[in-house]
Amino acid sequence: MSPANVSASPDWLRLDAQLCFRLYAASRTVTRCYQPLLTELGLTYPQYLVMLVLWEEDDLTVKGLGTRLMLDSGTLTPLLKRLEATGLIGRERRPENEREVRLRLTEAGRALRIKAQEVPPALLAALGLSLDELDEMRLMLDKLLSKAEPEAAEQE
Repeated sequence: MSPANVSASPDWLRLDAQLCFRLYAASRTVTRCYQPLLTELGLTYPQYLVMLVLWEEDDLTVKGLGTRLMLDSGTLTPLLKRLEATGLIGRERRPENEREVRLRLTEAGRALRIKAQEVPPALLAALGLSLDELDEMRLMLDKLLSKAEPEAAEQE
């Protein structure tokens, strides 16, 4: 829907009318709920996201990881260095293509997945959400991302 098809309202400038504020506040709340759960794993929230992707698909390029997480390599590199220093992942440059860095889980990284399986149910309990509510929220956010992503890419 283009802005020309929507009539302006003075109420739109109220903080509680802003979608961005609700998303920001919800993101901070969810991340705060994750923090004690991830501390037990020795991970920060961004590191947890990296590990989630690698638990799904080990031996991934940094570029592939960045695509999945919607992050650039400049943001990922310090994260990956810290995960490598803790012994959870290994990074390897390919001799045939020096620019390509592949990521692999170590034994410790694979073993951490077992402990991490406790995180999602504990998070649901901390948030007081049912599985149905979580699924509904995910569907709405996926819809928002799929509709907004093409527009955001056009503006870059």
